[in-house]
This record gives sequence, C-alpha cells and structure tokens, in this order.
Amino acid sequence: MNAALCVLASSSGGNCSALMVDGADGPGVILLDAGLSPRRTRTLLHQAGLGELPIHAMILTHLDADHWNVGWLQARPDATRLFMHRRHRGRATREGILHRPSELFEEAFSPLPGVVVSPLLCSHDELGVAAFRITLEGGATLGYATDVGRPSDELASHLSGVDVLALESNYCPVMQQASGRPAYLVRRIMGGGGHLSNQQAAELAFRIAPRGHIVLLHLSRQCNTPDAARAAFDGCPLPLSISRHDTPTDHIPLVTSGEPARLPVVRPAARAMSQATLWG
Repeated sequence: MNAALCVLASSSGGNCSALMVDGADGPGVILLDAGLSPRRTRTLLHQAGLGELPIHAMILTHLDADHWNVGWLQARPDATRLFMHRRHRGRATREGILHRPSELFEEAFSPLPGVVVSPLLCSHDELGVAAFRITLEGGATLGYATDVGRPSDELASHLSGVDVLALESNYCPVMQQASGRPAYLVRRIMGGGGHLSNQQAAELAFRIAPRGHIVLLHLSRQCNTPDAARAAFDGCPLPLSISRHDTPTDHIPLVTSGEPARLPVVRPAARAMSQATLWG
C-alpha cells in the first residue's frame, strides 16, 4: 500500500494531519484529528495537492477544540467514518458528536482495508488522549502522538521502531515560564498531563528510535519556535520536519525503512544529559 503523511496545520489554534493512502478502495485521505474548520481543512488539502481526494475517515486523538472542530458536525460527508476513543464517549454525547454515526475504539481497529490503527490511551487532562501506531499493508508504520503529557515508558514501547514518527514538541520551558500566562495554565501544560517540552520530545523520540523520519507537531506559537524545537534534536541522524500553523508540510512517504536508527541505548542517567550528549 502506498501512503504518505502531510501535516496540514498543527498548533494550539488547530491540528489536522492527512494520511494519504492508495489501497483497495482507491486513493483517499484519513484525517488524524480535525481541529480546523471544514473550509480551512479543504483549503489546505488543495494547497497540499490533495483537494480532489475523498476523506475516507477521521480519527481523533481527543475532543479538545484544537483537535475537533464542531463545524464538522454539519459538514462531515456521510461516507466519512469518524473514530474516537470509548473513553471520550460521555463528552461526545454531551456535545452532540454521537448524534451522527461514530465508531468507538479501545483496541486496534481498521478504518480502511489494509490499515490497522493500534491506540494507546495516554495522560492528558481528565479523559486522556489516544496515541496511535498505524500499520499499513506491506509493513510500513506511523507513530502519531500529541498532547501526551509525559514521555512514558509505555508510549515509547508502543511506538518503538516506527518508520515515521509524528510527535508533539509543544514548548520551550524557558519561554513557558517567562510567558506571563496564568500559573494554573503553566502548571497544566508542564505538570505531566498537558504537553511535551522540546527536550521531552527529543528524549521520547530517542527512546522510540524511529527508522526513517521525525515530524514535530503542535509547536506553541507563544512559547516555542521552530529553531528552539530543532535545537533539542541537534545531532539526530534522521530527517526532521517541523509542522506549522499555516502551511502544510511536504508529503512524507511511509515506507519500511529496514533496521532501526542506530542510536545508543538510553541509560537512566543519560536522561538528564544535554540533548547534544543524548543524540551524539
């Protein structure tokens, strides 16, 4: 199966990625999160050269407004299947999302023939967030994780050795502390149930040891910069793409990449080292 990832936009203002697949049902798109308005999503799909492809499915990590835009309640095509974690059913019912057919998951599911999605519920606020290991017919794999709170051993194991890793790198700790944001918001973001810092993302990526490509998601526009996120990955031997809030990334092919990236084994003491030492 031929497939590629394109992050349409990713920030606190809205998150949406397009997984392009060409399988038994013909070419189409699976949206990973739908946090942009339908009009904005379609505009960015056209900018990415994907505007003529049908949207076969939407798979949501969670229901925060920057990951699920309520405009899709009316605009979602009837043929588009909507998937969300069963843990989010109560909130989805209250917000009217389940008034249209939706499919709930807890374990691995197949949104399309030849595509298997294995979820892992991670810490994020009260209800958690789903991270995904997506396996395509032929063996290529994508890891997709955002808003995961902390770089846990369970998540590192779940995504271990994927070919392409799409991972949030939300904030620079220094910028976050100096942002002037309310103390409760800073605690929420940095307290283990919110987002990963650049350094935490780099540590987690190091432990996952992806084989082919790393894509950084959900950079804060107030408390991060592409240069700060890139600096945390200094020395990383893999290609690195950084998503933006306003422009799609290049198409990143999902292909089996052979042996895992040849990185040193992480020892507990090494987790406190500088990022240069981590990757070097």
